[in-house]
Amino acid sequence: MPVRRRLPSLNALRVFDVVARHLNFRLAAEELGVTQGAVAQQIRGLEAELGLALFDRGARSLTMTEAALAYIGYIRRAFELVAEGTASLRPEPRHLTISVTPSFAAKWLIPRLTDFNAAHPAIDLRILATDRLANFQNDAVDLAVRLGRPPFGAGLDAELLVAQIVIAVASPALVGKLGRPETGSNLARYPLLHDFHDFWPAFLERAFADKTRRGAMPAAPKHVHFNQTALAIDAAIAGQGLALASRFLVDADIKAGRLVQVLGAELHVGVDYYTITPRKPRHPDSVAALRHWLKANVPASHPTLSPKGGRASGRVGAKTTF
Repeated sequence: MPVRRRLPSLNALRVFDVVARHLNFRLAAEELGVTQGAVAQQIRGLEAELGLALFDRGARSLTMTEAALAYIGYIRRAFELVAEGTASLRPEPRHLTISVTPSFAAKWLIPRLTDFNAAHPAIDLRILATDRLANFQNDAVDLAVRLGRPPFGAGLDAELLVAQIVIAVASPALVGKLGRPETGSNLARYPLLHDFHDFWPAFLERAFADKTRRGAMPAAPKHVHFNQTALAIDAAIAGQGLALASRFLVDADIKAGRLVQVLGAELHVGVDYYTITPRKPRHPDSVAALRHWLKANVPASHPTLSPKGGRASGRVGAKTTF
């Protein structure tokens, strides 16, 4: 059995390391959160235990002795070994990158991140909010949430997250001011807020089928265009007009009273939200956990489509993106 050698105080060695770095008792004391006198006392005690001086103390300077210069190398390597050993006991968080559209990130994912982090503290989730196609190799993306319809690319697994059911929403204050837009005359008072999907023509055709057949559909007084659905939703909350959005994206705003659903009509536009991953993900367990959490947090009131089926609520063509 090896003989255990008596070691100097580990606290004194830590103080020695900090003083050697600063060559100043005051700065060392500030870093350690103790008094300058306590630092000096630890150094004197260590010197007494070792039986040699570690610092030459001048009137305005502090320099290390030759013995200290040799000793500090051993001490720092020892601390590094302790740090490495300690780190090995704490598993590194599993880094996952999820690529989502900016509107999905702003209106659905970010408000729920606290719940995800509580449920999966070992997963370090990194969010890439972009409308670009996800590149699972160059961008190191592990999972993407995109609007689209099967089939997706070769080598990818896609699972339906939620059907995109588009509804019209407005702020309660605006509806109170202009009246509900169910009639053509009232609808004509409302500015229409467009995003880049531009579902308004198909939506109005469905909501006012009788009027469009007769050519009596009133024109909106103003059209405002945004490049993101989230911006159109925020504009609707601010009372600037009517916006179209996926119902699950505006659920929280409706429940909080910031928005109300108007016009009653619903439109399934032919593309839905899918979770998409490589067929052989780099971190299969973590990806499966993230995918399960996403699916579990889509409210049950939102319909999902079977792989072969669809809602007969009207369809318009749309480009598949992922």
